[in-house]
Amino acid sequence: MFRLLIALLLFFLNCVGAYSQPRNLHYSFEAQGVASSSPERMPFWLRSNQYGSVPLPGTSLSIINRVSRDYDSTQTKLIDWGAAFEGRANIGDKTQLLLIEGYGKLRVGPSELRAGRSKEIMGLVDTTLSSGAFSVSGNALGIPKVQISIPEFYTLPLLNGLFAFKGNFAHGWVGSVPIGFDKSRVNFLETYLHQKSFYGRFGKANWSWKLYGGFNHQVTWGNYANVYAEGAFTLSPWQEYIYTVSGKKYGSRGIEVSKIGNHIGSIDLGFEYDFQNVKLFAYRQNFYDVGALYYLANILDGLNGLSLSNKKASHNAIQWKKLVFELLYTKNQAGEAWAKVTPSGDEDYYNNYMYSQGWSYKGVGLGSPFLSTKTSTRQGLPTHPANYFINNRVLAMHFGVVSKIKEWNLISKASYARSYGTYGTSTIGHSLGSKRYPGEYGIFQEVGQLSTYIEANRTLANQLNLGILAAVDYGGLLDNSGGIIIKLSKSL
Repeated sequence: MFRLLIALLLFFLNCVGAYSQPRNLHYSFEAQGVASSSPERMPFWLRSNQYGSVPLPGTSLSIINRVSRDYDSTQTKLIDWGAAFEGRANIGDKTQLLLIEGYGKLRVGPSELRAGRSKEIMGLVDTTLSSGAFSVSGNALGIPKVQISIPEFYTLPLLNGLFAFKGNFAHGWVGSVPIGFDKSRVNFLETYLHQKSFYGRFGKANWSWKLYGGFNHQVTWGNYANVYAEGAFTLSPWQEYIYTVSGKKYGSRGIEVSKIGNHIGSIDLGFEYDFQNVKLFAYRQNFYDVGALYYLANILDGLNGLSLSNKKASHNAIQWKKLVFELLYTKNQAGEAWAKVTPSGDEDYYNNYMYSQGWSYKGVGLGSPFLSTKTSTRQGLPTHPANYFINNRVLAMHFGVVSKIKEWNLISKASYARSYGTYGTSTIGHSLGSKRYPGEYGIFQEVGQLSTYIEANRTLANQLNLGILAAVDYGGLLDNSGGIIIKLSKSL
């Protein structure tokens, strides 16, 4: 099936003249042999932030095909286009076919129109080694969408290039999702995604330092008239969309005043300094879910990162290329007994009263993988029945390294997290305004979790590449497990 789709795409690219620019056309084939000690799930770093491209647990085989047509690298064309397809076949106890990417894109100057499923990360982070951005980390498959964007920082022709910006505006299709609202007329609801972002950069191209700042905003929403009693929801579909995009609150007889949809996002700050041999990038993400950030009530929570990139060329047998350290803290959530009281109560990150699987897509969390779902953790942990994310109060340290030892390119990760469950499984319970709802479903005891990962790659003859990936989990949140993947790939 995948080979047929690839052949059709190659034929299409040939018909429109893609082969007149062979540098823009890329094809790769990869075979993976997989073995893990757990029959339920792969170790943490073999399944997290992989854009949904995850093998079956246990012993299995995977085949990955990718074909793409990229923009002209010289960027001399005012109008250009591209397309990509990536499919994965997993063969083990069952057979699984996954569409990892499938999109077309059109560039006009600095702007882009894109449609389909893409690999995506939202927010200021180091995209290669980060533990995961809060909003969209690349942990799950991409939600199919249509978007207009300026994908790379565009320098304004004012003040000698002092300011630059980028951003996007998108509409996506999440599909039919389970509804957890106890008064809903339906159990499943066709749901959409609204997404927008805006980021600015201050600093000229020849300056050694630059400042970054911006936000991203995501909402799952749609068809609320089917949820409430007939005639209670009075907005037209277009009005519902406008309320969603703007974040305007809505209420009517029988419907409590609140925002439409499940809103989530982050407000980010970054600083970059270019030393002679090292580039430093520091970043901070501040989270918002139900509104506490407006009152700065959850300002203690955030993702803090430091990335160091080695610019110095070296022919040494051993060299480092990039180092990343991150500290993630989500334990506060404006829910502590001493926290500032807000109308919406504690944030309860990623959980939502309307959508029973919260901020997830096809059952997999869209944001940081450290905030865990009931399907990704070991059995027997205390769980509030209304929560899909049973552990969203976390203190985690994460360290990543890209290095080289002779002919081998290495990627290493080590993460240690202390997990505290949710406020629904805490001694003080969830909050709403000044009211408290003590946990009734058991108390989540603090547990530690260590997750490690190493990947080694080297180039062989005939454009072949050999890769070995291994990961180990040990602690009280996940099943103790280990896994290894041996892959052989070829690119054209």
